[in-house]
Amino acid sequence: MPLSVAEYRIAQMYMVTKMQQENTSSSEGVEVLVNRPFKDDVLGEGQYTMKVYNLQSKFPSWITAIAPADCLQIEEEAWNAYPKCKTVLKCTYFTRFKLTIETLHVPDNGKSDNVHNLDAESLALRKVEVLDIASTARDYWNYMLAEDSSIDLSTFKPAKVERGPLLPGWQGIHDPVMTAYKLVTVDAPYWGFGYRMEQAILAAERALFLESHRRCFFWIDDWYGLSEEDVRRLEAESDAMLNKIRHGGSEGEREDETTRSLE
Repeated sequence: MPLSVAEYRIAQMYMVTKMQQENTSSSEGVEVLVNRPFKDDVLGEGQYTMKVYNLQSKFPSWITAIAPADCLQIEEEAWNAYPKCKTVLKCTYFTRFKLTIETLHVPDNGKSDNVHNLDAESLALRKVEVLDIASTARDYWNYMLAEDSSIDLSTFKPAKVERGPLLPGWQGIHDPVMTAYKLVTVDAPYWGFGYRMEQAILAAERALFLESHRRCFFWIDDWYGLSEEDVRRLEAESDAMLNKIRHGGSEGEREDETTRSLE
């Protein structure tokens, strides 16, 4: 990312809040069940969230052919102890499915090796992928997540701060620069389709990482200069708005809440 680690903390909070708003309606989207501080012996102190994602239209047809659409809810628990984060996702229908994402944010250009301190056995199984937010390559999952996305970071220059455009090789010359190292572990122990499900989930997460981090930078003029307190306030207002929409608040109530959305 063409950001400092401190800047990315604000950018990430803003991005998550805005993307949740863009993808929530009365029929689909995100419901925030818990959002509170936590303290942990391993991760330290941070913010804990529990969310439910109803995104049935995003699932491939071969999955919806197996499971009832109204059962395909994703439950997410996240422990954000920045610069360390841990996220666990489970599915209410495929109860043995589990996806764990452990993230470490480091002020480098992606050249560090084994920042998660994996043992030799885990390293042998690990597959490393480098994701470039300036890439314009798109696949099935990119279109499902952001069908109308027209972000082109090779031409984008923010108004508030001197950054970009992100041309080939930008990671080696940009200052500041940081990397989000994500360790993704997926387990879908289902005979006959477990491997296919694992590969689909990994491809979906890859596309989500790319699209969300593109937007982190693309929205820099919106969040640059905000404090953590500013973004937490917007986050709390957005959580209330999303939950009201998901539970079918009246049109008048939804209109009032929408005026607080992030533009």
